[in-house]
Amino acid sequence: YYAYLWSEVLDAGSVEWFKKNGGLTRKNGDHFRDTLLSQGGSKDAVGLYRSFSGGRPDVGPLLKRRGLDKGVKK
Repeated sequence: YYAYLWSEVLDAGSVEWFKKNGGLTRKNGDHFRDTLLSQGGSKDAVGLYRSFSGGRPDVGPLLKRRGLDKGVKK
């Protein structure tokens, strides 16, 4: 079950990255493919995510997606 939640954290963070960087553009798609998808399982998943997003995985976007971010202080 933990693996499913972790994949949702990475997914929600990726969606947030796309939103903050202009959406689904060719440039963003190329960046996603080059830094994450094309690497497959050849490197550590967190390292690949960091290469893609420029930061560490964060649970915040998943909480926001689920409506659980109300009243959370950063």
